[in-house]
Amino acid sequence: MSLLAIAHRAGNSLTGLHAANQLGVDVVECDVHAFRGRLEVRHLKTAGPLPFLWDTWTLAPAWAPRLGLDELLEADRRGAVFMLDLKGRRESTGRAVARLLHERAPGHRVLVCGRHWPVVEHVADRLTYVDPVLSARTRGELSALVSRVADARRTAPYGVSVHCSLLDPALVELLRRHVEVVMTWPVNDLDRLETVLDLGANGIISDEPAILREVVGRRPGAV
Repeated sequence: MSLLAIAHRAGNSLTGLHAANQLGVDVVECDVHAFRGRLEVRHLKTAGPLPFLWDTWTLAPAWAPRLGLDELLEADRRGAVFMLDLKGRRESTGRAVARLLHERAPGHRVLVCGRHWPVVEHVADRLTYVDPVLSARTRGELSALVSRVADARRTAPYGVSVHCSLLDPALVELLRRHVEVVMTWPVNDLDRLETVLDLGANGIISDEPAILREVVGRRPGAV
């Protein structure tokens, strides 16, 4: 398995998708929320009855146009491999994503990831062209992840996505015995890139074009 360049959140806007495609990344990541019967692509979160979307240091009016997953799939003209980060714990989200992929992108390879693994696996179990990636952000999630991928009674996921603060060489070696790709985030400077590569990670999730360009340039045969 070669090194993967994964553009973090690039699929949350059409501008980001275009920029990621221009860089030649391997995977375009986006955040998928089910909201009022629609699959929306955004990082910002709703605030219940309050009329805004929010994230750290960011507010946006709730009535502003929001990109739909169907619009994102329709806009792609270069055959991007998307990684859909499914937000929330509702299996209805997984069913809606599987239905939309079947209708709009049948047979087109997609990665589906998330911290609530049953929703991720629900999509992958229904569509043969979807590869599951199980995520871990905390030490508790990581412990469960190690047990899950090492369980010989169950099919191993295609990959895992582990926060860089949790990685060490023994962990990465163990994970790579069971999965094809050990992804990590956030990798937004060259020192962090060298650190995670030395640890053995082979999927680099970054917000920074310069880092993604560096990863792309390290592919075998790159000029």
